[in-house]
Amino acid sequence: MPKPTKGARLGGGPAHERLMLNQMASQLFEHKRIQTTETKAKRLQPVAERLVTFAKRGDLHARRRVMRQILDKAVVHELFTEIAPLVENREGGYTRIIKTGFRKGDRAPLAVIELVLEPVNPKPKAAKKAAAPAKEKAAAEPAAEEIVAEEVVEETEAVETAEATETEAPAEEKAE
Repeated sequence: MPKPTKGARLGGGPAHERLMLNQMASQLFEHKRIQTTETKAKRLQPVAERLVTFAKRGDLHARRRVMRQILDKAVVHELFTEIAPLVENREGGYTRIIKTGFRKGDRAPLAVIELVLEPVNPKPKAAKKAAAPAKEKAAAEPAAEEIVAEEVVEETEAVETAEATETEAPAEEKAE
């Protein structure tokens, strides 16, 4: 949950700010992008992303929680049936803020906030990292096996020579 901001609210009291952000979120889901002031866009972003997270869950309880904030049933339906499937593989960052300049009348900084609906391309980092140590292990294991095999061969040769000397020594003693 976003940390509450201190100081003056957007456009009046906290109830008015909440209503304004909910209506802006509704317009964002309906039109996929809206232009507003930079401050309002930054305040809208966590509200909109939380609603999209609820829509990704897709169950009845999530739908009812979204309906508390967005009063237009058509927009809620669009959020759950069209937007949520498009961002299903995305783990966050459902909105993007692009600064566009300044308003002509009062030089207020403007921004466009839009939904990020492009498909996510997962990066195959884990597969490469898992494959690389396996190859290194495979390369290192034969060397270890060769060393062990050489030690076994040396030990067997030493045992054979010791047995041969033991068998030769008693035979010589018997002959004497």
